[in-house]
Amino acid sequence: MSLRTLPPVDVMDRAFRARDSQFDGVFYTAVRTTGIFCRPSCPARKPKREHLEYFPTVRDALFAGYRACKRCRPLDPPGAPPAWLQSLLSRVDEDPTRRWTEGDLRELGLNPLRVRRWFQANHSMTFHAYQRARRLGLALGRIRNGGDLTDSGYEYGFESFSGFRDAFQKLFGESPGRSRSQQHVVVNRILTPLGPMLVGVMDDALCLLEFCDRPMLETQVRRIQNRFKCVITPGENPLIDEVERQLTSYFEGKLKEFDVPLLTRGTDFQERVWEGLRQIPYGQVTSYAAQAKRLGSPAAVRAVARANGDNRICIIVPCHRVIGTDGQLCGYGGGIWRKRFLLDLEKQNG
Repeated sequence: MSLRTLPPVDVMDRAFRARDSQFDGVFYTAVRTTGIFCRPSCPARKPKREHLEYFPTVRDALFAGYRACKRCRPLDPPGAPPAWLQSLLSRVDEDPTRRWTEGDLRELGLNPLRVRRWFQANHSMTFHAYQRARRLGLALGRIRNGGDLTDSGYEYGFESFSGFRDAFQKLFGESPGRSRSQQHVVVNRILTPLGPMLVGVMDDALCLLEFCDRPMLETQVRRIQNRFKCVITPGENPLIDEVERQLTSYFEGKLKEFDVPLLTRGTDFQERVWEGLRQIPYGQVTSYAAQAKRLGSPAAVRAVARANGDNRICIIVPCHRVIGTDGQLCGYGGGIWRKRFLLDLEKQNG
């Protein structure tokens, strides 16, 4: 039986009836009359409250004798691409230079509109825009490494240099020739028990790790663009794979200290606050007031709280370990339920 704390029953009931995907991975709802358990976001018709019970993990629901729902597929990681899309994603990864048409999608048995909707919901862009951004990102990488401008355009699927130049300028705001010295952030989604996260790396250092459904995510991305004077494109990077590996180990309760290189880059005060967060031991918490006092600015509690909220690398820079002076959980951009999950995880494995 899991030791993880569940939210209050009335909170879970409201989330389940509202099909609130933010609670996916926090709890699972089992229906006694059908013997099936679901994610909170399941689109199926909702049964009466007296027929429900709640579990913190898939394992607990399975051990209680329930079967996984075939509609919401709770055995899949939250945010995982659906089975019908896997073939396309694999082909895109195998050959990111290929230019896919709607006819190509139909030949795979896919509805182009359905593909478009999934990419807009999960990447905030259409499938064709995603393809183009990946190809341009690869071309930018080659150019920054000294590659020929024209060859870079042709190699990554552009039929003319003028088309390549126009697409490049539209996405990056610079011509290909002027981009050699421009910083480049590669981003990708990774899946976690708390939902998908957006990871960004630049110059072999992690500069962004945030939950994809955080309302402030777009603001954080804009701040990175402005502060780093960089362009951002989707793509692959060995450091992203390493971040995913370490996060997996963390959520399994095995890893207690991350060792990936970080690139935070904020104001002097923000940098001090973020460095202070990294000094809070695994499984322990502190208060905003105590954090301000350790910085030598005991009156700057609100400023400390704002700097915590501006942290762009959650979990690894553990702002979730800061709580109110009265012991209450507060002020976590990813949602209080995630903060509770992370603290319970560390308490259980500390």
